[in-house]
Order: sequence, then C-alpha cells, then structure tokens
Amino acid sequence: MSVTFVGNTTAIQELFKRVSEQFTAMFRRKAFLHWYTGEGMDEMEFTEAESNMNDLVSEYQQYQEAGIEEDEEGLEDMPEEGDVEA
Repeated sequence: MSVTFVGNTTAIQELFKRVSEQFTAMFRRKAFLHWYTGEGMDEMEFTEAESNMNDLVSEYQQYQEAGIEEDEEGLEDMPEEGDVEA
C-alpha cells in the first residue's frame, strides 16, 4: 500500500527557519566543515546555500502575508451574522 500527500501551505517556512538557525550556529563554529572542504567543497558554497535558504523563507513569508491580506478582504465582503440579504 502506498500513500502520497501533496499540500500547498506556507507552514514549511517554520521548518526552514529552524534548519537555517541550526546551520548558522554550526557554520559559525565550523562544525564538520573540514569533512566537506576535504572532499572539495568551498566555504562560499555554504554561505551561498545559507543565503538561498534565507531568500526562500522570505519568499514564503511574503506569500503568507499576501494570503492573510486576501483573507481579511474576503471577510469584509461577507455579511454579518444578523444581517438579512434581500
């Protein structure tokens, strides 16, 4: 039996933020960096990856804020609970 679930949500940004914070803390201490540089990676690749992750989180944040604004606008158009439509 196999199951696949696809979701469209901005909640993943919280996970990306946590991973980014953990990465930043470890990268500052250069933890495990020697393993990667020993295999041919450059420190700049890590800096670029961190920047890409931060850009991704920012983009998700923009989409989340745009969605909240759309929801608020939609609520303004809805009739109040006691209102009667003619």
